[in-house]
Parts: sequence; structure tokens; C-alpha cells
Amino acid sequence: MAPSMAQAMHGQTGKRAMTLEGNILTPEGWFRGELTIRQGRIAGVSGTPVNPEDNDAPRIIPGFIDLHVHGGGGADLMEGGDALATLASTHARFGTTSLLGTSMTASREALIHAFGDAGRIMATPPERAADILGIHLEGPFINPDMLGAQPPYARPGTLEAFDELDALAPIRVITIAPEVDGHMALIKTLAARGVRVQIGHSAAMHDQCVEALQSGARGFTHLYNAMSGLHHRAPGVVGAALAHGDYAELIGDLVHVEAGALLAARRAIPHLYVVTDATAAAGMFDGEYRLGEHRVFKQGDSVRLADGGLAGSALTMDVALRNLTGLGLSLEEASQRLSLWPARYLGVNDRGILAPGYRADIVTLSPQLEIEQVWVAGQPVLE
Repeated sequence: MAPSMAQAMHGQTGKRAMTLEGNILTPEGWFRGELTIRQGRIAGVSGTPVNPEDNDAPRIIPGFIDLHVHGGGGADLMEGGDALATLASTHARFGTTSLLGTSMTASREALIHAFGDAGRIMATPPERAADILGIHLEGPFINPDMLGAQPPYARPGTLEAFDELDALAPIRVITIAPEVDGHMALIKTLAARGVRVQIGHSAAMHDQCVEALQSGARGFTHLYNAMSGLHHRAPGVVGAALAHGDYAELIGDLVHVEAGALLAARRAIPHLYVVTDATAAAGMFDGEYRLGEHRVFKQGDSVRLADGGLAGSALTMDVALRNLTGLGLSLEEASQRLSLWPARYLGVNDRGILAPGYRADIVTLSPQLEIEQVWVAGQPVLE
């Protein structure tokens, strides 16, 4: 059991509660004191204001929320079977307490297979694993000229095709290229349903992106990657994101996006948040893995196709946190970009901060920001 945790009996009901002691990141700032968990929720926070740099007690922060994760622990969502359970368990060890399983562009049959098994896993969630909030449908409704590492199955989207998959496993986020014929109307319909529509894998012009945002699109998929870039006479998707975006996801491995570009996006987009875009290689040794129909190769910090092109990542959210703080962001801001902003973007209002009544999705860190323990709804992940 982690050294930061004491257990005690609290209250009149005899219910067992856990008390975490350390530097607690609350909406009002850092407090040195105690956080009490009861029945999977935060029951109370007490303490006095503190600068955590002044002591060596654990840093207690909200669990990470990853809205774009294809795989982990050797498993890829598109394999079906228990792959979604494996990736949820793997990423929980690195501090992710909620996630969206993310699909690849594929044939109708392959998507139905993967979504059917994902729905089965969601119906009986694995223990000691991140909470699976639903699916991010990354393709096939994308531009075939902007595949990136996606297999060549891009096709125009229809509401019927969306509904067929959504009936198998709930789609919370969709990546779509707005310039494809019929997609503006689809964006409007899906946004009205509450689906978070993201512009990505797109060669759209600036004005097309503005129209998509006005039609209900809310975000941008792995900003800078697989989208029309910024030129001062052709702003493209990147220019639209920087000029008009309120939310956008960005892969925080410092490989897909270098430091200067990350910091520029941080200045321009109020609620820029971090994702891993992790593949089956996350949490694994160097070697060969699967990403949809592709064979990909992990070497060090990156995952690549046989031709050397980037193909997702091996990133985990704890590494992303340290990458952000290494660029000079405070731990408070880094935490927001890995927890609060993705929760707010998705409209999940019971997590992302440490306050009474919220889910006890919690990460405790050493002073060096290494994972000590992870709790999902008050249950410890690490033995």
C-alpha cells in the first residue's frame, strides 16, 4: 500500500474510508493535509495552503483523462476480443483513470467486429483499469489524401454508418474532414446529438473550418498532424485552430509536436489538452506491434511505420505530464491539460478536479512526478 495512504473508520455509518495525506491540488490551489475517500467519491479535503516545492510529501492530483488512445500493453482496439480491457488496464498503471478507446479507419466489417467487442467490454468493465467512457471514431470519415498512418479505407460519412457503430459501442468523439461532400450536414446532426465533432485528417481551407465550427464542430484532432498547415496566405486547419479554437487535442510526446509549436498552441487555444494517441506499443518493450491493419515498430520514444512515418505513439500520460512541466508549465497547469480540460470538453462533470462529491479518480506522485499510486473510483490500481 502506498505510503501516502492511511486507512481509518469515519462517520456514524461504520463505512470504511481511506485518507490520503500530502500536497493536494484543489480548485483553490495546493493544500497540505488530508483527502478522504468514501464509496468511490471524495468525501472531504482539509488542510492549509502550501507550496508543494517546500516539502517532499506526495503530490495528489486528479487522474488523467485520455480522449485518444488506440492501444496499450500489446493490444490494439481494432483486434477486438479483450483488447479494450487490456489497454484500459495498461494505461491505468500510468495514471489514466478515464479514456476513450479509439478506432482506426477500416472496412465496415472490421469496425463492426471491433465495436461489438468494445461494447461487450464496456458492459462488464475490467477491474484495476481506467473507466472506459466510450469510443473516439477516428475515421473512416476523413480525407483520403490526409491519411497519416490510417489505413486506406477513408470514405464519405453517413448518419446510417455512424448509427450502426454507435449502437454497438457509444461514440463520444468523432474525427471528420469537413471538406468532404455531405460532411457539413453530418457535423450539424451529430453535434446536435451531443457528439463531440473534431476536425482532423483534413485538407480543409480556413473558411471551411470556420463553417464547420459554426455547424457545431468543437475541437481538432492531434493538432498539427495530418491536417493542412499554417501559411500566412493559406491558414488551413492549423490556422483555423489557432485563430478560432477553444478546445483542441495535442499529442504530448514532443515527437509529433516540438516544443515551440506546442507552446504556440498553448498561447492561442484556451483549453488545449493533451492526448497520447497511444498504440499497442505503450507500456511495452521496443519491437513490432499492430495498429489497425498496419505493422508498426516501437523504437525508443516513437512508433513508426516501416517507411519511417510516425504511427501513433508509445506515450503514457505520466510522461506527458513530465514533458509539460519540463517545458516550464506549472504542475497545476499541466494537470488541467491532462484532466480538467478533457473532462470539460467531453461534458463529464464528475471528475477532473479534487473536491467533495467528485469521483475519487486520483493520482499520487513523488516529488519527481513519478507515479506512486492510482485510484479509479476510490479503488487502488497498483498492488
